Amino acid sequence: MRIAILGAGPAGLYLAYLLKRRRPAAEITLIEQNPANATFGFGVVFSDRALEFLKGDDPETYAAITPQMEKWNDITLVHRNERIAIDGIGFAAIGRLRLLQLLQERLRSVGITPQFERTVRSLDELEGADLVVGADGINSLVRKTYAAAFKSTVTFLNNRFAWFGTGQSFDTLTQTFRHTPIGDFNAHHYRYAPNRSTFIVEVDEATFARAGFEKIDEGEARALCEKVFADALDGTHLISNNSIWRRFPQVWNERWYHGKYVLIGDALRTAHFSIGSGTRLAMEDAIALERALHESGDDVAEALPAFEKSRRPIVEKIVSGASASAAWYEHFAEHMELAPMEFAMSYVMRSGRIDLDRLKAISPDFVARYRARP
Repeated sequence: MRIAILGAGPAGLYLAYLLKRRRPAAEITLIEQNPANATFGFGVVFSDRALEFLKGDDPETYAAITPQMEKWNDITLVHRNERIAIDGIGFAAIGRLRLLQLLQERLRSVGITPQFERTVRSLDELEGADLVVGADGINSLVRKTYAAAFKSTVTFLNNRFAWFGTGQSFDTLTQTFRHTPIGDFNAHHYRYAPNRSTFIVEVDEATFARAGFEKIDEGEARALCEKVFADALDGTHLISNNSIWRRFPQVWNERWYHGKYVLIGDALRTAHFSIGSGTRLAMEDAIALERALHESGDDVAEALPAFEKSRRPIVEKIVSGASASAAWYEHFAEHMELAPMEFAMSYVMRSGRIDLDRLKAISPDFVARYRARP
């Protein structure tokens, strides 16, 4: 069997590993346009139980990655200089580059070397493959080539965000909200290594315009954000890595496959970064696709519909929650008019996936504090 995979992010790397692990004789080509150690962004975050979904079927990968993750059990919100802990909502994080390196090591263990720094300009270059997997992200060539067949849509949210890092180490995943003379700012920040944290700055359209972010360079924008979040950064600086301002793209495809072509990861759909599920979704796509192929005897025509049928309900549920969360952030400046505890409750309830009784079971301290408020 000949399989071509475009994109060596978490989805493509992990799929190639799973496929080769079970099919030593298969010809698997993994192509990535960037160098092996290139990555944009800093840390990636996993919600809930991190990589528990790998533990049963792939203990080796679980054991390779899990010890290198930073973990915590609470979320912290900072609003009007009041810190509010929301207990029982755990996350884990790891540097994106480190995750890619570990997955590359797993891939080498089954004898695959990705073709880095190769740009595929036309899918005609892959015409000999029995299966072509688009794991090539938001700007997927596979999706764009067959956009009509996939019934693809890409829409953009209004808020702007820039992805920074910092040497500051934060105890928990923290959301810091700031009202300033030029507008309202939000920072999503969390540690992904002992002395490194992701620091995503988000602003609404009005603040983006008043701050002049469209006109100033990356260094000036970084300095302005350092000033806004000086107390949170506690004297450390922000670190740039292609930290340009962008709007979040909401990618969706009504069909997941077309002939021998199939999409996974961000090429298939995106989930807003505020719920911390993007990387997990990508890796779970890889698991589901490999399993569908195995259960069909590697019959592509049978496997691809089975993959979509089994995976779609889970994905739709998560993406629905992510979209509701994104909608809350689109109006975070309006929510900031609430008092701190009411604001925190609005934040917790934003995805519509939890009610007060369930929240009490998960976060008893927070709910008790909320109920005891004046």
